[in-house]
Amino acid sequence: MTNTTIQLSKFLSYVLRHDPGSIGLTLDEHGWADVNMLLSQANAAGQSITMDLLQQVIRDNDKQRFALSPDGKMIRANQGHSIKVNLALEDIEPPQQLFHGTATRFLETIRRQGLKPASRHDVHLSVDRETAVKVGSRHGTPAVLIIDSTSMYRDGYTFQCSANGVWLTQQVPAQYILFPDQFPNHQSKQ
Repeated sequence: MTNTTIQLSKFLSYVLRHDPGSIGLTLDEHGWADVNMLLSQANAAGQSITMDLLQQVIRDNDKQRFALSPDGKMIRANQGHSIKVNLALEDIEPPQQLFHGTATRFLETIRRQGLKPASRHDVHLSVDRETAVKVGSRHGTPAVLIIDSTSMYRDGYTFQCSANGVWLTQQVPAQYILFPDQFPNHQSKQ
């Protein structure tokens, strides 16, 4: 992605996940916004966006943060909302284990409290360690946690998978988390 598309992706993430009202945009209950209204409101707010540029950001975003409706008239963020939306994702059985990336400075709090969504609606989990390392790196020295999602599911916790493959759950109690120092042949770095 270019600097322009990176900045636009950050702008779209902010507007579609956290504050659509900042540009006078309205989302429906499922987080969808009218594409033409988004373009109009963004341009009126000083953010120059064309339909071609919007489609490029959606297509080239390595995290696939955004989705267009099948008819191309609506757009939404796939997950990560701090505002109330119902993504209408179905509960499904997760893979045997999932991963969560965090910073090492948060490990002691997570040991005591488990994983909580903080300002978002859900805890975000990935199917691979590499993604978790990238996520953890955004917050400091990365630490990867392994989640026993099979046991959680068996014990009644629900999981959904967003359109871009991010696994979501409301919380992860500490007893389902394998911390780095508990890994076989554990290493201090991930």
